[in-house]
Amino acid sequence: MTVCAEDTTSNPGSGGGTGTAAKPAGTSGGGGSEPPCTYTRLNPQPPAENLAREGKTPKGGAVYQVECPATERIGVVFVPNGGNLAAPTIDPELVARRAVDSMRLVGPAVASPKPGGRYVVGMPMWMWVEQGPTTFGPASASATAGGVTVTATAKVPSIQWDMGDGSTVTCTGPGTRYDASRGKLPSPDCGHQYKAPSTAETGGKYAAKATATWTVEWNAPALADAGEFSETRETPFTVDVREVQVLN
Repeated sequence: MTVCAEDTTSNPGSGGGTGTAAKPAGTSGGGGSEPPCTYTRLNPQPPAENLAREGKTPKGGAVYQVECPATERIGVVFVPNGGNLAAPTIDPELVARRAVDSMRLVGPAVASPKPGGRYVVGMPMWMWVEQGPTTFGPASASATAGGVTVTATAKVPSIQWDMGDGSTVTCTGPGTRYDASRGKLPSPDCGHQYKAPSTAETGGKYAAKATATWTVEWNAPALADAGEFSETRETPFTVDVREVQVLN
């Protein structure tokens, strides 16, 4: 059995990420006459033992393949008996993206390198960001469109630092705040060492940026459907790097 769900609602507008250095990635928002999603009952159905691992049984419902052209999403969902697949009128991932728009996610709140800081060639630099709902997560929001309500939760598992000198550093998590007791030790999880001063760069500083990859998990209970996608936001910053002058 194949059931179609088509979005017949208009786009109420996309808030997007506000503030500096907000950069969404992928399709966001939606609306208009989107291509319909199709729900096709799998035949044959998965073995009963497979369903049992998920706490489900063949008597409780059936497994469907979902195809949504608007987001190029293909997956499978278990639909309980009595579930009305004819009711939805929009791809739930599009609704999830609208929920993400309402979160107004922005780029990382870079705490170090400091804007007015001055750093030294060859010395370990510690990088970290401040954590907040819109800059690091987790953040949650719900949206409803076309008869579908979706709840989305976004968080940042990693940040890529483009240091401006041709190198990049990928850090899992926000990084570790530096403490003077650490001396000249390198950061345990997010650091860099510049090999040349920034004096030859425009403005005498390296032009760098931190890009956060947001992982978004969404759930549409009425459809027994769920999924995941990612978006990025970036924050530019500059780094003043000097050489130490030794006098004899």
